[in-house]
Amino acid sequence: MPASSRHVECYGATRTQAGRTANEDAFVIERVPVFHAAVFDGAGNAEQAARRIARFFGTLIKDQQAKAGDPAAWEGWVRLMDSNLLGGTQSTFVGLAVPDPRSTRVVGAFAGNSRAYLMGEEGVNIVTYESSPARLGSGRALAKTFSLEIGPYDILLLMSDGAWVPFGSPYLLRKAAMSALTKHFSEVPQAILDAATSPDGPGDDMTVVALRIR
Repeated sequence: MPASSRHVECYGATRTQAGRTANEDAFVIERVPVFHAAVFDGAGNAEQAARRIARFFGTLIKDQQAKAGDPAAWEGWVRLMDSNLLGGTQSTFVGLAVPDPRSTRVVGAFAGNSRAYLMGEEGVNIVTYESSPARLGSGRALAKTFSLEIGPYDILLLMSDGAWVPFGSPYLLRKAAMSALTKHFSEVPQAILDAATSPDGPGDDMTVVALRIR
């Protein structure tokens, strides 16, 4: 008997820096042709750059969906996105796909300082722990890839630096996420942004995407 498809829950939220009208972050959550999600953080008056590269990423996934589970393909996609923004404003990137709907395996990559965190029963771990300082559009972006299994009680978070920097410890990040789990899972990104926002408002554009697989 073939394995049944898993249920992927994924929600995102973003907030604009206090005193500004343009949000330089962007995020993508798409279920076809293969589930994929990503966060982009444009650098310097770069609202359109983040959205532009988000659309290009979607095109890469749709054109090469059969390669979504191949880390080497992700390395190539990062190089293509780097070239796509070359000579203009730059953007960070952290993205993932669930290549097989029957599996809990997640494959992805990152460039720049946007992060992925895995929150589970044993605490919070940074998935994107390797350094990848060069952003897309720099001509020097070097993809770092990851592949991991998501447990039934795990939550995978994609975060721009405006969202993760305010948390001084993984404990505070976990506390913010857990505060929303008694409600609907869609509340998790908003709860994290609430905890990251100072009384004067967001100090930077901030974006969170939360995913779990059941």
